[in-house]
Amino acid sequence: MGVLARADAERLEELWAAHGGEARLEPVRPPEIGLVMVRGRAGGTGERFNLGEMTVTRAAVRTPDGTVGHGYVKGRAKRHAELAASFDALLQDDARRAALLAAVIEPLAEAEAERRHALAAKAAATKVDFFTMVRGDG
Repeated sequence: MGVLARADAERLEELWAAHGGEARLEPVRPPEIGLVMVRGRAGGTGERFNLGEMTVTRAAVRTPDGTVGHGYVKGRAKRHAELAASFDALLQDDARRAALLAAVIEPLAEAEAERRHALAAKAAATKVDFFTMVRGDG
């Protein structure tokens, strides 16, 4: 689900046209935009605190056999949430899961890993190493 939520919406649309567009899905919950409270922890382990609110969009769809798929994405991306929910529903079908994992989820996960690696390399290029030399007295 996370891979679908973080995927590029245009790429997800292309993958839907190629691998899921023939599916007949009905909306259970049309895309809705709302807010969620983002919480954090001081130092990663300390007391929880409210960091702030974040806009999210959610959607839910149902297949003809009754399988329900859910999609939650950051921001105001109604179609993105709908596509995530649609793929979620189709991935629950044992007959389609392996093909969808290979054709949709794995390529999206690889693209995400490449984006993260490029971002980390860009950040590493600007890293400054500070060190302190100890002077001897006397």
